[in-house]
Amino acid sequence: MSDALKALKQRYPGAETFKFGDSAALCEELVALVRSGKKVATCGALRDYQAGEAMPEIGRQDIALNWDDTPALVIETAELVQCRFDEITEAMALAEGEDDSLEEWRTGHSAYFERNGGFSPDMQIVWERFRLIEDLG
Repeated sequence: MSDALKALKQRYPGAETFKFGDSAALCEELVALVRSGKKVATCGALRDYQAGEAMPEIGRQDIALNWDDTPALVIETAELVQCRFDEITEAMALAEGEDDSLEEWRTGHSAYFERNGGFSPDMQIVWERFRLIEDLG
C-alpha cells in the first residue's frame, strides 16, 4: 500500500478501496464522469459482494482508485438498492452517467457482467448512489 493511500485510510477510517470498471480505459472514463458530476451512481453484481468484495454501506466513505492503484476520489454512499438487473429504472441507469437511455445502459452493463462472471436479466445487483467527497486528481 502506498504512503498516499495509507494517509487517506487514516483520514477516512473504515474506507474500502475499489476501482470503477474492468479495464484501464473504462476506469479512466468513469472516474472522469464522477469528477464532472455526471456520474453519481454505480452498480455491481451481488455475487461479487458475496464472494468477498466490500459491500457498500450508507454513510461510509470509500476510496476509488485509478487503474494503477493510485487514489483518485473519495465518495460517500448515500443510497443502496438491491434488485434484479431487469428492475433497474431509467432514472437509476441515467444516474450512472454513462449512457443516454435505459436501453443503452442495459446493453453496456449486460456486456460488462457477461465479461465478469456471467449475465442474466434476473441477476441480483446492488445499485449505489454516492456523493463525491474529495477529488484527489
